[in-house]
Amino acid sequence: MDSSVGVGRSVLAILQWWGFNVTVIIMNKWIFQKLDFKFPLSVSCVHFICSAIGAYVAIKLLKVKPLIEVDPEDRWRRIFPMSFVFCINIVLGNVSLRYIPVSFMQTIKSFTPATTVMLQWLVWRKHFDWRIWGSLVPIVGGILLTSITELSFDIFGFCAALFGCLATSTKTILAESLLHGYKFDSINTVYYMAPFATMILAVPALVLEGSGVVNWLQTHEAVLSSMLIIFFSGVLAFCLNFSIFYVIHSTTAVTFNVAGNLKVAVAVLISWLIFRNPISIMNSIGCTITLGGCTFYGIVRQKLAQQPGTPQTPRTPRSLVELLPLVNEKEDKV
Repeated sequence: MDSSVGVGRSVLAILQWWGFNVTVIIMNKWIFQKLDFKFPLSVSCVHFICSAIGAYVAIKLLKVKPLIEVDPEDRWRRIFPMSFVFCINIVLGNVSLRYIPVSFMQTIKSFTPATTVMLQWLVWRKHFDWRIWGSLVPIVGGILLTSITELSFDIFGFCAALFGCLATSTKTILAESLLHGYKFDSINTVYYMAPFATMILAVPALVLEGSGVVNWLQTHEAVLSSMLIIFFSGVLAFCLNFSIFYVIHSTTAVTFNVAGNLKVAVAVLISWLIFRNPISIMNSIGCTITLGGCTFYGIVRQKLAQQPGTPQTPRTPRSLVELLPLVNEKEDKV
């Protein structure tokens, strides 16, 4: 009985995570394409504001999670740099959605494991087991095939998505050193980072997109309903962080990895059904190879992590030991 309840809870957690994630992605694309609100910085700012308010309500009023106290000095020395990278990561994701289809953007985002390993190897001089490198081959190959055969290719959107992968990897790597000593869950992470991200992005959004937003408000036909959709996308963006907290505590690391890659496939399928962007057969094959490679990478990383004496969160590059990358850990993500 307990086993069936546990399985049911895991399935429910995964489904609600998929629902929020796919809905946020589709709504953002709808805002850019159908509502003609082509202002990714402003959309990101709305998301940060909603997330900051939502996290405050969840922690301070509803007491869903206890507040993790952070020293004022650490907020600027540790949280602010993380918030800056977090902000860049979200903005680049929305910028890429502005220019390229959801299917292409999601496939490129699957390149994150490879960028994380490469960054740790090039910048931090960390070394990895050969099986980790081998598991990256289908990911890189699938991305190359998808990019070459993408029928709606846009160089600006492609670069935004690719640099978004680098930002995600940088955030993951920096989190280990900057947030060392703090056991943040996704709600507390948003509680501290979203206000900083709003502060960082508010001025660039106002300067770069302010006049365009004003013009859109004056010329768009259904302003009220469109603004409600934009606001609702921000509410769902916060709910997505909450759902990540739930799914991580309801599934195993392997299940989380596989479910994450299947989520990408679901997002690609639903986006195609809604927006009908052209997808060639070779493009579909490239996407499938990439997602399969990500799943294989997660399984390899998990098996190596279970080996005795293998460090799971390496902190020093001094010795040439086999170190594991910090992607897809069984921890909370933003």
